[in-house]
Amino acid sequence: MRFSGKTVWITGASSGIGEACARAFAAEGARLVLSSRRRHELERVRQTCAHPDEHRVVPLDLGQSETFPPIVAEVLAAAGPVDVLVNNGGVSQRALAVETEAAVERALMEVNYFGPVALTKAVLPSMLARRAGHIVVVSSVMGYLGTPGRSTYAAAKHGLHGYFNSLRAEVWRAGIKVTLVCPGYVRTAVSANALGPHGEQHGRTDGTHETGIAPERCAAALLRGLARGRDEVQVGGWEVAGIYLQRFAPWLLHRIVRRMKFSIDAHPNR
Repeated sequence: MRFSGKTVWITGASSGIGEACARAFAAEGARLVLSSRRRHELERVRQTCAHPDEHRVVPLDLGQSETFPPIVAEVLAAAGPVDVLVNNGGVSQRALAVETEAAVERALMEVNYFGPVALTKAVLPSMLARRAGHIVVVSSVMGYLGTPGRSTYAAAKHGLHGYFNSLRAEVWRAGIKVTLVCPGYVRTAVSANALGPHGEQHGRTDGTHETGIAPERCAAALLRGLARGRDEVQVGGWEVAGIYLQRFAPWLLHRIVRRMKFSIDAHPNR
């Protein structure tokens, strides 16, 4: 199996894409480190994975990067070298830019950008010392384009692309691989958990996510891309075409976006 005997650390592992990735890696013989804020949900996921006794639950809040060094030291001491770090945790946004409080924007950037960067930097020295390792970043189609109600979320995802594309160019000679994963709409709670202008939860699942691809399909594409050594993996439905429109016909994409309906449009007085 492709990941047999590998130690794989997954953030955002308590639901959605992270949960599906946990089961997929475990089915291929990987030993898992599962992280998110919710210990009880991580324990539930661990028990649904193949060989549950081989996996570890390590709670972690991506918004508190100052806590990462001791957590990383604990993981390395208990689980050994991390072969694959999957930066999957994050939180989306459903708020117009003009209405979003600065504190909410900072929180979104902490979780979606500074958290993955800080965790990667904490794990990276051990990979460089071994001259082996694979860093995975679950970004989004929003890493390439912007739509209404997602301004700070899109900014964070754009930032991940710039940072990790640069990091790849720095570490490839040391045997470290970096893969960006860009899902489109996936059937998860990402829209229900998204933050509104004052930090409140959106509280409902958007139609685009209700009809999105299954998280298991996203996880399968992620594992397949890693096994093939891909720099980037794109997976989803029709919305993935937006990546190519942004690259080759941005003027057309902008016209299409202006005509589309988004969940933010459903709010009164907007």
